[in-house]
Amino acid sequence: MNIMSALTDFDKRLLNLLQGNLPVCSRPFARLGEQLETDEAHVLERLAVLKREGYLRRIGTFFNSERLGYRGTLIALEVDESCLPDVAAAVNLYPGATHNYERAGGNYNLWFTLLTASQAAEEKILREVAALPGVKRAMSLRAKRRYKINVQFKLA
Repeated sequence: MNIMSALTDFDKRLLNLLQGNLPVCSRPFARLGEQLETDEAHVLERLAVLKREGYLRRIGTFFNSERLGYRGTLIALEVDESCLPDVAAAVNLYPGATHNYERAGGNYNLWFTLLTASQAAEEKILREVAALPGVKRAMSLRAKRRYKINVQFKLA
C-alpha cells in the first residue's frame, strides 16, 4: 500500500499554478520556479515526488481532438471484481485511453475515455478490450453534444 506524505505549502502553491497557469515557453518549470521563489531543479524534484506518490498523474494540455481528426467516446465495462486491476492496466496501455476510473453501483464498474483516429481503430480496440479476461460487457457511449468544463482544485 502506498502511503502518501502530506502536501507541503510549496506543493499546494505549485499544484495551484499547474492547473491553469503553466507558462508556454522553452523552460516552463524555471518560470514556475521564479513565480514560487525557487529554482527549476526544486520544482522538477517536487513534481517527481508528487507523481510518484500519486498526487499528480500527468502534466499536459487539452486539444480539441475532434478538430484534429480524432473520434472520442466514453466506454463502460462490466468487469469481474477480481480482474479489475488487470483490465484497468490493459486499458491504460492504449495511447488513446485518456483515463479510466472505477465506479461503484450498477453493473458497469470500469469506465474510460478513448480517442482514436478512425472508427475502424475504435472498433478494433473495443473488440480487444471486450475480449480481456473478466470483461462481461462493454458499451460505447458517444457524445451527442460536447460540454467542456474547467475543473480546478484550489489547494489552501
